[in-house]
Amino acid sequence: MSKKYAFSLDEIVVYPGQGVGKVVDITKKDIGDETIEYFEIYLSESDMTVLVPISGVEKMGIRRIVTKAEAEKTLEFLSADFEAMPSDWKTRYQMSLDLYKSGALMSEATVVRSLYHRSKVKELPIQERKLYDATCRIFQDELAAALGVSKQEVETLIHSHLEPLGEGETREIDDIDFDDDEVFIDTDLDDDDLDDDFADDE
Repeated sequence: MSKKYAFSLDEIVVYPGQGVGKVVDITKKDIGDETIEYFEIYLSESDMTVLVPISGVEKMGIRRIVTKAEAEKTLEFLSADFEAMPSDWKTRYQMSLDLYKSGALMSEATVVRSLYHRSKVKELPIQERKLYDATCRIFQDELAAALGVSKQEVETLIHSHLEPLGEGETREIDDIDFDDDEVFIDTDLDDDDLDDDFADDE
């Protein structure tokens, strides 16, 4: 890896909120009197190439994918017992959104685990389902890249770790009051508007 840049060419990175991508080029552009260097990152899931200012990488939370060992540890985390999220949907949603936006694999695992088990008890509200799906997509992509397996294989691995307890055993989530879940319905929401719509409902 070059000492000058945070990432090298062909390195796999995670762009929080966007997905897993590959650094395909390092370019320069003249903006006024200033020359700005960019990482050119290709996001295969959306078939999109983005230019990211090299100076802004840390602030944007762009990072290398985790190691294989870290990925395996995250899978084990999915099987661990846990405390259910609050029953109030605004509190619960904001907690999940903050974890999602952090871009950390373990934070994404927390969202996936919590909302997966909640969905088994009662269907998730539309907004929460969108957040769950967006988190799952990035979570699966990074695990697949780190473990060197296909997306289909990693989906099977995730499910097997989310269901370690057996049919008759349940988690603390059974005692949650779900009545407030129905309050939050927004059928026109796009993934890019996850936090904007929350703010509108304050």
